[in-house]
Amino acid sequence: MAFIAFVIVLCAWGALVGGLGRLALPGPDPMTVGETILIGIVSSLVAGILFRIIFNSAAGILGSVLVATGAVYLVRRARGGALKR
Repeated sequence: MAFIAFVIVLCAWGALVGGLGRLALPGPDPMTVGETILIGIVSSLVAGILFRIIFNSAAGILGSVLVATGAVYLVRRARGGALKR
């Protein structure tokens, strides 16, 4: 039961961080909800590792959203998009 709760919380956190990352960039995003959740989860992990190495502290939601915004930008550029259309 604890594992199911962990997966639900992880998906909710990924949706929150990925959604805020998508909102930070203007323009349309050709991404599904699953991709948004994955970007949020991976961005939180990467932000946690980077902030621990660079600043020796936790990243928090702001660091996670900053990394997620960068990831959304990279996904958009890889798919041929730009900041504004």
